[in-house]
Amino acid sequence: MGIPDKNYFRIGEVSKILGVEPYVVRYWESEFRTVRPARTRSDQRLYRKKDVEQLLTIKNLLYGEMFTIAGARKKLTNINRGKDSSADEGGRLIDIKKRLKEIKEIVG
Repeated sequence: MGIPDKNYFRIGEVSKILGVEPYVVRYWESEFRTVRPARTRSDQRLYRKKDVEQLLTIKNLLYGEMFTIAGARKKLTNINRGKDSSADEGGRLIDIKKRLKEIKEIVG
């Protein structure tokens, strides 16, 4: 389900977009500082489109890629800073594999 073209979303709408219960959205809001909905006078949460996009990323990290909360928080920080290290990890793994092969040849 895509994000409707609106400026603000109530928590019920956000939970339907994400496919999770509202209490999960509130929990993620408490764990991830990048999600900060505005509040109405009656203290209802109003999520911006940016918040919903962040929540979709959080859901993917937690449910799709199976990160822990702490791991997802760190990954999200790197993504938001533009320093997603996934590509670097692949290069490091190739380098490690190459060095292990060299050691294997030396040892025998």
